[in-house]
Amino acid sequence: MSASVGGKTFLGHPRGLFVLFFAEMWERFSYYGMRAILIFYLLQHWLFSEEKAYIIYGAYTALVYITPVIGGYLADRYIGQRKAVAFGAVLLTIGHGLMAFEGTGGQDSPMINVFWLALAFIIMGVGFLKANISAIVGQLYGQGDARRDPAFTIFYMGINLGAFLGSLIAGYLGQTYGWAYGFGAAGIGMFLGLVVFVWGKPALMGRGEAPDPERLKQRVMGVPFEWMIYLAGLGGVVVVWGLIQYQDVVGWLLAAFGAGVVLYLLITAVAKLDRIDRDRIFAALFLIALQPLFWALFEQAGSSLNVYTDEQVNRNILGWEVPASMFQSINAFYIVTLGPVFAGLWLWLARRGWEPSTPAKFGLGLIQLGAGFLVLVGGAFAAGTGNPTPVIFIFLIYLLHTTGELCLSPVGLSAMTKLAPARMVGLIMGTWFLASAAGNFIGGLIAQATGGEGAAEGAAATPVLDVYSTIGWVGIGVGVAVIAVSPFVRRLMHEDVDNADHSHVLAGQREVGEPAAAGVHTEQELKPGEARY
Repeated sequence: MSASVGGKTFLGHPRGLFVLFFAEMWERFSYYGMRAILIFYLLQHWLFSEEKAYIIYGAYTALVYITPVIGGYLADRYIGQRKAVAFGAVLLTIGHGLMAFEGTGGQDSPMINVFWLALAFIIMGVGFLKANISAIVGQLYGQGDARRDPAFTIFYMGINLGAFLGSLIAGYLGQTYGWAYGFGAAGIGMFLGLVVFVWGKPALMGRGEAPDPERLKQRVMGVPFEWMIYLAGLGGVVVVWGLIQYQDVVGWLLAAFGAGVVLYLLITAVAKLDRIDRDRIFAALFLIALQPLFWALFEQAGSSLNVYTDEQVNRNILGWEVPASMFQSINAFYIVTLGPVFAGLWLWLARRGWEPSTPAKFGLGLIQLGAGFLVLVGGAFAAGTGNPTPVIFIFLIYLLHTTGELCLSPVGLSAMTKLAPARMVGLIMGTWFLASAAGNFIGGLIAQATGGEGAAEGAAATPVLDVYSTIGWVGIGVGVAVIAVSPFVRRLMHEDVDNADHSHVLAGQREVGEPAAAGVHTEQELKPGEARY
């Protein structure tokens, strides 16, 4: 059975998909525009050491991905995904606006506290927005709808169109005219994303609304409960403002928080779900467990690879020495151009019964990620000690990393919405991003290992290349192992069982006196506006 969701369509998809496409495009414009110049801002404006700058970068990007667990939970339980996204967009607009105030620089400047506050607003804003906007995409499609995977690939193209433009524009302005210009451009992009999302609300067809609107109107200490949640979000900004300044605490927080979430999911799966949903949770956790490795390697792009490009690569193209930050746009450009190719490829293979399973795609993604590092290492050694690496190898590493990403990230987003029980979608999506957070923090530690003293001089690039060679082989080895176990993981996914049919079977069991499994909700139990898959 192929369930579908009603409403007007555009290019065969619900119009709401394109509202989310453009809203997320502008949000990613702001995020990746800032990301392109952040490491240089830390090194050249605030004058942090290379090792310290890498761990700040890793802690920041980790917190960006850990807060969606909280945002996803609050949306699932109380305010709904739509309001969570709108609130997150407001926080992001404030944060990116504050980034434009740079002061005189140096760690003694009092303006560095504004910088920490700006990062805190951005981190909490992403927490409310990121997982929930992806969840709304999933809610636009019924379980078994063949358009779902292509829809996530289209959505992913919106992400990367914004990343491409943001990296180019903010990167160029920031490194050419001044930091305030680059960060200011990112702030304008975020404001445009907020406008698009508010304007396009009708096209969402009521998806992502609060599960219990009346609860939000109830007063707590004289304040509507909904506003208490928003005040708690602002309180979170204050907490994150402190955390981002103590990066080691972020690492311990990730370990404790991650262990707690995984334990909760395992207990829920074993004690409260029926066999099919339990197997699906196990499959989701397997895929989620691959996230830290993938993103720890992939996120070298914004930190050590960005600095390597600045210091060790011949960036002269047609007589113009291209600012290193602008190379951050290559990955996004490849995704925009190759995204439709991969979307069409999966459909073409599926029609012939040749499509790799989701876990097999993850394995292929890791292999290509590792191969990208080995290609760069080979190019650097071919150029010879003391000579800059030819720029073609930067294009090649990003190409392999992009094809690897297209095998893993949009496919993984889609898989999470299919594998999660209806009332756990936000939590599962949040856990997906929590695993990304762990990868980003570990990526900061890997980058630290490349930041040996004197790394800017010829032969001193060797520590960087040694690290890249090691992680390249690790990526390939794990990828091969994942492909080997992919048939077993695929069986756990129960792709032949439609969730709607599964719900009706459970409801029928209850009618003849058999209890429905705890934690599995029939159609009658779902509240208005709640996701059905």
